[in-house]
Amino acid sequence: MIHPSYADLMKVVNQNVEEGEEPVVQSRYSIVLATSKRAREIIAGDEPLIEGTKGMKPLSIAVEELYEGKIKIISDDEEDEKEEAIINAGASAVFDDTSEDEE
Repeated sequence: MIHPSYADLMKVVNQNVEEGEEPVVQSRYSIVLATSKRAREIIAGDEPLIEGTKGMKPLSIAVEELYEGKIKIISDDEEDEKEEAIINAGASAVFDDTSEDEE
């Protein structure tokens, strides 16, 4: 058995969900996807967000980061809003650049 359990991880991820709202994570699959994505980032060179990781495997680090609240799983809606904000920020920067050229 792994520690923390899937149930424990799901409780941590969903702890800030208001009553009546849909939980961010509803299945083990979401936990697996999130931790595997973070493990790949660590393998690619990202620094772990927790202390004492010497000798730990990247997936174990990712699970512990999630359990300690160092990383968050966001819903698809939140991700879409974040991407839209980035796109809009880029569009306004392009607009600002062109307005300076006209002066």
